[in-house]
Amino acid sequence: MLEVKKIKRLFKSGDLQVAAVNGVSFSVPDGQFASIVGRSGSGKSTLLSLLGALDKPTSGSIKVDGEDITQLNDHSLIRYRCQKIGFVFQSYNLVPNLTAAENVMLPMEFAGVGAKERQERAVTLLQQVGLTENEIGRKPGRLSGGQQQRVAIARALANKPKLILADEPTGNLDSQTGKMIFDLLHGLAKSEKTTIIVVTHDLEIAGKTDRAFQLKDGKLQEKK
Repeated sequence: MLEVKKIKRLFKSGDLQVAAVNGVSFSVPDGQFASIVGRSGSGKSTLLSLLGALDKPTSGSIKVDGEDITQLNDHSLIRYRCQKIGFVFQSYNLVPNLTAAENVMLPMEFAGVGAKERQERAVTLLQQVGLTENEIGRKPGRLSGGQQQRVAIARALANKPKLILADEPTGNLDSQTGKMIFDLLHGLAKSEKTTIIVVTHDLEIAGKTDRAFQLKDGKLQEKK
């Protein structure tokens, strides 16, 4: 369960304070797929950074499974990001000299998972997102954009996170492949009981998620 209450993130611009995120409150239960839409500069990336503990709010609370991450020290934040959060980026962010399987194994290695278990889980996840045995052994340069994004999703699932944050995950993909990626995320939310929050500019796809929010001038409103 993700519970966000009255979070603000203020930045200084000269003598002025600008609220990139301004009193945002919402909650998303386990296994739900939610989208956030908004124009460039609306605060979407700032909000994702706050949820992923890459930045701290000026005020407010963010609870994941009842734990307020805004109160964690630096060591605990590293543990939170490693164990509770999976990130999916528009640009994939795969390590180019590692195979698909090795990319998925990497976060598990950081989490202290044994070599055999890492290998088995990586293969299982990559098969789950639709890669063939041949593709699992390829490096990113020999995979299509859609295949690379599938690897990125498998990597995000590696440590069985409670929350996956996806920043424009279909932005570099054609519309058909983008729809496949969204369908995949939707299915994983249900099968893995993982909360997924995706930032997208695509209103059509956002309308097909379980919940849809709009962020405008730092304010969040649920779209009905």
